[in-house]
Amino acid sequence: MRLATWNVNSLKARLERVESWLVETDTDVVCLQETKMADDAFPAITLAGLGYEGVHHGQGRWNGVAILSRIGIDDVVHGFADGGPPDDEARLLTARCGSTLVVTAYAPNGREVGHEQFVYKLEWFDRLAAHLDALTSPDDDVLVCGDLNIAPEDRDVWDVDEIHGSTHITADERAKFANLLGWGMDDAFRRCHPQTDRLYTWWDYRAGNFHKHKGMRIDHVLTTRSLTERLRWSVVDRNARKGTGPSDHAPLLVDFVDP
Repeated sequence: MRLATWNVNSLKARLERVESWLVETDTDVVCLQETKMADDAFPAITLAGLGYEGVHHGQGRWNGVAILSRIGIDDVVHGFADGGPPDDEARLLTARCGSTLVVTAYAPNGREVGHEQFVYKLEWFDRLAAHLDALTSPDDDVLVCGDLNIAPEDRDVWDVDEIHGSTHITADERAKFANLLGWGMDDAFRRCHPQTDRLYTWWDYRAGNFHKHKGMRIDHVLTTRSLTERLRWSVVDRNARKGTGPSDHAPLLVDFVDP
């Protein structure tokens, strides 16, 4: 199985690029974030023509997440299943693809440390952990994929001193990421590239940061142990960040051998 996660920064604006990329990469399951469209605008028919079932959780101009699958989609959950109030923002979607529970997540940015959105971000991660507890266990095949807006280590940032005190790298945020690993998950990309630094998934549009390689690794695929044992390969597709009108994120791909 080949899986990918990609913050497309508007599926409407990037649809032709996504279609071409799906054909080129032969990916079985794709988790999308920041689709920025309502559910009734989701291009399900177009994607079906490429062989993908699709489910979407959107809210119009902001946020929005989707799962595309060539191996089936069942047991769909929109938002959190933790028993709490509905999240006002469309940031989480869960479905079973084949035998694997797949979660596509677009974590809050946090804006700035101390802002109410930063508090919301930390609480959101607590709810994500509770969501997993409500639906599954670390003994199952589970993938949490998406733009988690956290760089887990200093080596996941182009210059941690340059952004010192900003979001994405605080101890509080990194503790939430560590909590997910402690729940029973592994950082799939880091498992495949344990010693290599300066591997990023996001580069700001401004100041030519992509060409200067001033980025952050904030998009992740987290795997339970049964899937970690089947990991074969992972790569950030930098080519998808090039050209005219790209997203500011690159897709992250992971391959698993069959059980």
